Amino acid sequence: MEKPEPFPFATVDELKERWPDLPPGAEDHATVLLKDASQFILDVCPEAAQADPASRLRVACAVVRRSMTVPDHLAGLSSGQETTGGVSRSWTPSNPHGDFYLTKTERRSLGAGRSRAFSVQIAGFRSSPEHRPWCSLAFGATYCSCGADIAGEPIYER
Repeated sequence: MEKPEPFPFATVDELKERWPDLPPGAEDHATVLLKDASQFILDVCPEAAQADPASRLRVACAVVRRSMTVPDHLAGLSSGQETTGGVSRSWTPSNPHGDFYLTKTERRSLGAGRSRAFSVQIAGFRSSPEHRPWCSLAFGATYCSCGADIAGEPIYER
C-alpha cells in the first residue's frame, strides 16, 4: 500500500502547536515517534489513508503526546500506594509503557467503523439465466417453474 502524503502525518512544529509543553530537548525523540505513530495509525486503521490530512495530523499528535507524557518514575508501574499516618494515596497509570493506541473517537474520525452496504455473489450464476421454452415465465407467470432462477440453468422439466 502506498503511504499517503505527507508522511509522517505531522511535524515536530505541528506537535508543539498542539502541545506547547513539549519537554525541551525532546524534538529528536518526537520526530521518531511521529514517524512510528503515523505507521501505527496505518497499520491498525488502514482507512486512515483516505482520511482528511487534518484528521491524520491531529490524531498523530495526540498519539505521540500520550506516549510521551508517561513520567519516568512511573514507567512499568501498574499500581502504587503510599501511606503516611492516616493519609494514603494510590495510583494506577493507564499507559505505563507509553504504548500507542487510538481512542474510539479517533478511529471514527479516521474512517474506521463506518458501515457500508455491499453484496457478495456466493455462486457463479449468470445475470439472466436461460429458461426452458415451457417455463411458467414464458406464459406470463411471476414465478419460474424450470429452476433457472435458483440454479442459473434449468434443473426441472428436462
